[in-house]
Amino acid sequence: MEFIVTRQSAGATIPQSSKGDPLRITFYGVRGSTPCSCEANQRYGGNTACVVLDVPGEGPIVLDLGTGLRFWGAGLPTDGSFRGAALVSHLHWDHVQGLPFLAAIDRPGAQFDIYGPRCDEGSLAEAFDVFMAPPYFPVRLSDLRGRIRFHDFHDTDVVIGTAKIRARPVPHIGATNGYRVEWDGITVAYVSDHQAPLDGSMTVADSVLELCDGADVLIHDAQYTPSEWRQKAHWGHCSIEYAVEVARQAGVRQLVLFHHDPDHDDVMMDRLLTEARAQATSCGIEQVIAAFEGLTLVFEG
Repeated sequence: MEFIVTRQSAGATIPQSSKGDPLRITFYGVRGSTPCSCEANQRYGGNTACVVLDVPGEGPIVLDLGTGLRFWGAGLPTDGSFRGAALVSHLHWDHVQGLPFLAAIDRPGAQFDIYGPRCDEGSLAEAFDVFMAPPYFPVRLSDLRGRIRFHDFHDTDVVIGTAKIRARPVPHIGATNGYRVEWDGITVAYVSDHQAPLDGSMTVADSVLELCDGADVLIHDAQYTPSEWRQKAHWGHCSIEYAVEVARQAGVRQLVLFHHDPDHDDVMMDRLLTEARAQATSCGIEQVIAAFEGLTLVFEG
């Protein structure tokens, strides 16, 4: 199973292939930490984490609700017919702040199921109630007119439509899920925020390897260069070098570098991608891509 790469404009309706492609993965937000749109990163984009999985005839599955969510929403129906599900990796701002800007869910009749980890401070629903409320934000969760259902979801499996979802804990700061989505014959692993071992080793947690094992594509945290990681080792992320190593140990053929640092402009991203591809060549990894806004991966048999 291979994928081809295309670019879609934000909010565009993706045309269906005459071949009946089973799965499309589209990136609407690829940054970590904070939105950072500016002239220097126009090609890769500045919105935070939001990736959408689509299979014809089924509701979409969204990976994280960062600021890229608004751009995805520009192409959704606003007549109350929207149905979808989201898998939230964790509750840091860059992964949840897009929800109040999703116009499709602010319509009577719309439905959105949101899955994510329960934190020590309370349930997923309670957490959204806290940050979507004055004085932090003028729109309360209860003000949205669609039906939003929250599901505390950690270290377990669930079925959404015909998709099989596996959630496992990932080392980060606070309760964090990684996801494995098996849908229509394709396996996608999503590990957006991943704390590399503080001792500098290339050890990978068993839970992460379980998520990534033999996946058709791995979307993985690649926030830092090795030198940046040494300065910020305890910040909850990893180096691009470590992301490639995770893919190697898990036997992944296709790696997508994700959660780019806001200080990495287009020129730097091009250089880092070249270095990652050179490392991957000796690891049996067939393809490495640096995620950019509008990137669509189209799977073909």
